[in-house]
Amino acid sequence: MQWVAMDAWCATCEYDMRVYLDNNATTQCAPEVVAAMLPYFTEQYGNPASPHDVGRIASRAITEAREQVALALGSRPEHIVFTGSATEANNIALLGVARITGKRHKIAVSAVEHKSVLEPARYLGQHGYTIVTIPVDDDGVIDLQAAEALIDTDTLLVSVQAANNETGVVQPISEMVRLSHERGALCHCDVAQLFGKLPLNVLDLRVDLASISAHKMYGPKGVGALLVTLRNHSRFLGSIFYGGQQEQGLRPGTSNVPGIIGFGAAAQLVSPLLASEGERVRCLKNDLENALVGAIPGAWVNGQKSQRLPGTISLTVPGIPADMLMANLSTVCVSNGSACNSGAPDPSHVLLAMGLNHLEAESTVRISLGRYTTAADVKSAFCEISDAVARLRSQLGLPRTIASAIGGSAL
Repeated sequence: MQWVAMDAWCATCEYDMRVYLDNNATTQCAPEVVAAMLPYFTEQYGNPASPHDVGRIASRAITEAREQVALALGSRPEHIVFTGSATEANNIALLGVARITGKRHKIAVSAVEHKSVLEPARYLGQHGYTIVTIPVDDDGVIDLQAAEALIDTDTLLVSVQAANNETGVVQPISEMVRLSHERGALCHCDVAQLFGKLPLNVLDLRVDLASISAHKMYGPKGVGALLVTLRNHSRFLGSIFYGGQQEQGLRPGTSNVPGIIGFGAAAQLVSPLLASEGERVRCLKNDLENALVGAIPGAWVNGQKSQRLPGTISLTVPGIPADMLMANLSTVCVSNGSACNSGAPDPSHVLLAMGLNHLEAESTVRISLGRYTTAADVKSAFCEISDAVARLRSQLGLPRTIASAIGGSAL
């Protein structure tokens, strides 16, 4: 590998173009997706519940989109219940299962779940259910021994995400499904971050319920889905909405036809691109990650020893609050965790569960690469982030960034 000085490398960077590295928050709508959606705003605008030809055209388009999403997930069309988001799907899963009364009164969730799982669980804990939290190790991976002790014959539902939205850490879902089913519990999995980034077959995983979102994988915002693989699901899953029979009665209301069409189009793009896109993004992520850790003394990547999503970096820079660092980036778009938790006064519950203290958690940024990230973007991001850290550390009287050699050919 050819090595060049950081100063010489960064001198070639121009900070005049936006570099978007917040793909875990949302992704750009793929051009193919936009093209598929457009006719359903103007030409084919029918309500799919209407009995006439215009309505039937919209209904057939939804049927096709359902098939496309199911195929990409390794599922069946009848398993797909379209929703307004993965957050809504998570709520339907937890609250809907709890609506069906029975002898079981315990719900288990991991400590690093998205707030749209933790908040419904907290609500159920206030209404007669026992909520148990499954801990994670310092790499953010579920503690299977602890899970085995916590999940018992009183457990109704276990909810564990496939991949964490902040750190990208992938969880041992197959083991969690097996453990849940051995105890007679249902298993729900939030796969919103993993879908479209790593291979996924929900039937092979044998999950009972799974939540997904279109806008995390180059589809439109405002549409998601709950996968319900349970036979005779009305025995296990009650509706939390009223007012119609759309989506098997689980999500009544007029269908978001353009959004659903876009979801189907985005899902259709997944399989052909998955292997090549995943490897390309992983290489760019590794280059950026290694360069940043090599150039910023004391910085580290959270979850580095575990399997992670191809494009996610959770970077802790001690002494530099994430809000301050982001405010000093003129063109690079990164975040300090989940977009749904933006503005919250407390540091990330995910990082705290992994053993970081409050100051470390508050000094952590999430960098997430995606389909449209280029090598030039990565180079610009490194230069701007490392420059900002050096400048802030100088202003705060902290050790400056190491101005040593880095891998020029890698980036």
